Amino acid sequence: MEIEVSNDVKNLAVDVLVINMFEGEKTSQDLANTYAIDRDGFKGKLGQTYLLQTYGQIPAQKILVVGCGKRDEFCENEVRTVVYKAVKKLQQMFAKTAAFDFEVGFDWGKFGTIGAMLADYAFDKYKSEKATRVNELTFGNVSEESVKAGKAFGNAMKFTRDLANEPAAYATPSKLAEIALNIEGLETKVYDKKETEEMGMGAFLAVSQGSVQPPKFIHMKYSCPNPKKKIAIIGKGICFDSGGMDLKPPSSMLTMRDDMSGAACVLGVMQALKEFNPQVEVHGIVAACENMASGSAYKPGDILTAKNGKTIEVDNTDAEGRLTLADALCYACELGVDEVIDIATLTGACVVALGSFVTGIMGNDEDMIHRIMQTAENVGEKYWQLPMFKEYFNSLKSDIADMKNTGSRQGGASIAGIFLQEFVKDVKWAHIDIAGTAFLEKPENEFIKGATGAGVRTLLSYIINS
Repeated sequence: MEIEVSNDVKNLAVDVLVINMFEGEKTSQDLANTYAIDRDGFKGKLGQTYLLQTYGQIPAQKILVVGCGKRDEFCENEVRTVVYKAVKKLQQMFAKTAAFDFEVGFDWGKFGTIGAMLADYAFDKYKSEKATRVNELTFGNVSEESVKAGKAFGNAMKFTRDLANEPAAYATPSKLAEIALNIEGLETKVYDKKETEEMGMGAFLAVSQGSVQPPKFIHMKYSCPNPKKKIAIIGKGICFDSGGMDLKPPSSMLTMRDDMSGAACVLGVMQALKEFNPQVEVHGIVAACENMASGSAYKPGDILTAKNGKTIEVDNTDAEGRLTLADALCYACELGVDEVIDIATLTGACVVALGSFVTGIMGNDEDMIHRIMQTAENVGEKYWQLPMFKEYFNSLKSDIADMKNTGSRQGGASIAGIFLQEFVKDVKWAHIDIAGTAFLEKPENEFIKGATGAGVRTLLSYIINS
């Protein structure tokens, strides 16, 4: 789908002219006012639509009126919502071209573009029958710059969603490494098994040893002159999670290709940075491997030694993501960065606590956590802070090692965060748990079933505005 900008959208000969309407107000088109408001009593409530034929009275063949609710309550995130709904309606009509003449009192191009691209998304790579799409949209009353920014965000989300939707046979650790190496504008190093052994990444390597797919530890670096801040973002990169020797049931294993959604998010963010050139040094880190059950797999009861020398008793091989993140956190803390953020499909406990539309966050710096949460709210993602009381560590205590990799089922998301904190040293840190928000079992809000690209908007915005 192409998205263009024009100062004369009213006079374009398109299939559909899309206009907005606030409750209690008229639209920009007399024809729509006559039929939608005066004749049929259309109220313009948020998300409502009204379609009418123009019969040659204007260049567009049809007019689609989209309700925006009350003007004083309308915001950028609602632009995304109404444009999404409008594009979905256009798809149902099999429209190929449309012009948007929205008059909302601010530059809506960025959020409108994101909404349009969310509506356009479909993972139909492997399907014979492709999704119905609109070929071309033209936006009026927006700037070229805002639409360009929206495209960068939309493309980053599409990149991430495509990668997380891919089957594990495609999105292997080696494939993630190949993708990272091909991102322009970054300095990228991929460490193989031998090199990670030399670095002492015993936790990461233990998880990987049951798979025939070799592990890849990926470090991408975006540089700029005189950076205002240095940030490391870490994405959980379990390309397939069978549960290991503590094997998952088949129904739980079916969508475990999505267990690298954190890694896909980091790759999506890193490939978008060149579009914004932020004055921030950014390190993108992924410890990529598979967690498989085999004769060489690590076992319950094994003792692992992480990069920082701490020992871990394996209580459950299906709590593998925190083991790979442990070594990644150690590595990131050695880079001299100001902040470290990890993002991971980490715990079912977070899903139970917050559901499928709220992401959990915790960390060791309240100001940093609040800034990330505010960024999330600004871009339309919902985050909720979970506690990290020291008492949570009690259930991680081991008789034979420094800690176990799992503890009580009660407060499981916080316990996982407490575990990760053991591998963070001398740096501000936040942990983002997207277990519930990264992959949907059914459509929700502006997302179809499957990968959502959770975290992309928040992390990219946070870096740009740092």
